[in-house]
Amino acid sequence: MQDQIESFMVESSEKIKTSLKSQFVKIRTGRASANVLDGITVDYYGSATPINQVGQISTPEARLLQIQPFDKSIIGEIEKAIINSNIGVTPSNDGNFIRLNFPQLTEEKRKDLVKQIKKIGEDARVAMRNARRDQNDIIKKAEKDKVLNEDESKKFQSEVQKFTDKYIKDIDEIIESKEKELMTV
Repeated sequence: MQDQIESFMVESSEKIKTSLKSQFVKIRTGRASANVLDGITVDYYGSATPINQVGQISTPEARLLQIQPFDKSIIGEIEKAIINSNIGVTPSNDGNFIRLNFPQLTEEKRKDLVKQIKKIGEDARVAMRNARRDQNDIIKKAEKDKVLNEDESKKFQSEVQKFTDKYIKDIDEIIESKEKELMTV
């Protein structure tokens, strides 16, 4: 039973942390990052294709992303996909490259993004507590069905709480790191 609890909590926690990190990657921090384009797809000959598969993405400057399409005929499609994605950056193209210039974030915009980060972080904490509740329900059911005695049940619930506390601390550290990155000018 203990192995099942541990594997469930580790698996749930890792999924939650991975999801949190992937959501944070999409929040721009005033510096150019190719990760901002993750999840944006281009209509390439009838199929939705990720931008990183239709062109080479580079960061020639700290606040500039450059996309060089492998097929120049889809520059318009790439531009349209970026505009429709609402990442807060307007693309410009010169026929060969698409450039995304990331403006410096204002103090007000940074504070708004910090609020957004905290909300996403709280959602991750809630997901972690839900995983704890689900696992505790399984333990309580096992106790009710006489598979576990009361002492074992309390011991396992305590283990679940320790895992929960550890992973919520990890989530808090991820949030704090992203906040620090965002507030650094």
